Amino acid sequence: MQDNNNKINFVMISPNFPPTYYRFAQALKNRNINVLGLGDAYPHELNEELKNALTDYIQCYSLFDMHNLINCVQYYKDKYQHIDWIESNNEFWLEEDATLREWFNVRTGIFHSDILKYKAKSEMKKYFQEAGVKCAKFYLSDDFESTQKFAKQVGYPIFVKPNIGVGAAGTHKINNDKELQDFYEYKDDHQYIFEQYIDGTIYSFDGITNSKGEIIFKVCHKYLEVIDKMVHEDLDDAYFTFKKIPQRLDNIGKKVVKAFNIKSRCFHIEFFRLNKDIRGLGKKDDFIPLEVNMRPVGGYTPDLISIATSVSFYDVYADMIAYDENRQDMTKEKYFAMSVSRRDRLTYKHSVDEILEKYKNEIKNYGRYPKSISDAMGDTFFMGRFENLDDAMKFQEFIREK
Repeated sequence: MQDNNNKINFVMISPNFPPTYYRFAQALKNRNINVLGLGDAYPHELNEELKNALTDYIQCYSLFDMHNLINCVQYYKDKYQHIDWIESNNEFWLEEDATLREWFNVRTGIFHSDILKYKAKSEMKKYFQEAGVKCAKFYLSDDFESTQKFAKQVGYPIFVKPNIGVGAAGTHKINNDKELQDFYEYKDDHQYIFEQYIDGTIYSFDGITNSKGEIIFKVCHKYLEVIDKMVHEDLDDAYFTFKKIPQRLDNIGKKVVKAFNIKSRCFHIEFFRLNKDIRGLGKKDDFIPLEVNMRPVGGYTPDLISIATSVSFYDVYADMIAYDENRQDMTKEKYFAMSVSRRDRLTYKHSVDEILEKYKNEIKNYGRYPKSISDAMGDTFFMGRFENLDDAMKFQEFIREK
């Protein structure tokens, strides 16, 4: 009988989503860690790579049924003698992960006492201020009149989004009083946050911390399209991993990680880089924090990071779990890695075959996004690796040309 006392037991919630997360399971298994899957998919629906990486798997018919989840984790605890980690790496399950950790006294992750600062956008503002960085003015309101006063103070347009929410769902740009009235007429029961509109380009500071809150791996991305426009207008997309993090973003990113006390986690922090001077906020090219996410950067981006850094993002994460440090060779060659998506409904100038032939040496990953993330990410994706940014930009222009 296998001795499980000396092995780390890692309960992986929803291990099949996104589909590429089987690589987390593989990396953990390669470090002699028991990966105990708990998801709502039938066992036969799991891909072979995930099946082979999991030590065990339980189908939980609903991941919203906390009583059922507790029973499943208890089964694992009885069978494997102890539980060391419970993690989904998915913001959607942040609260469920925390509840299970508290129930089983698993101290290697976020508890409910920290949830609000990571989920509520209004709470995030306090920690941005603690980090000593300026952020957009905001207002929490449930009535038209008081929100109108805020809009007059900062000037239209203003931006509204759920105070607690993931992605671009429920986000709107409001340009005048009439649009604000329309918003309140059709508003649902969620609490919304209204923010000063910022003319800026989205960047992200992404990485992994150890148990002391030290950043053991970091990269950054620039997004060529705004995600709320992509979702609402059904646009294609392009974004890239930098070869080297711009120094100013690196400095401010580290301050934010410290202020939020992020430990033993992946993080994804979004910033605006100002396109022009904004009075009271900053000068053109200053970085202004937007929000934090306690998860890996979305979709298949961990794979893009691996392409850019020549180091597996998944291996770094597994090193953190197993050894509390990054044991990968970070001196390997770095590149600009560009991810480009296309929408099925749009007509493009160049066929997929043309793209694959022209960039056969540069494309390192290509395929279809699953329906569950295609609304946000696009339908078909291409990931290319380049020595310089000009070539990377030409790559995305060629793919997206209509």
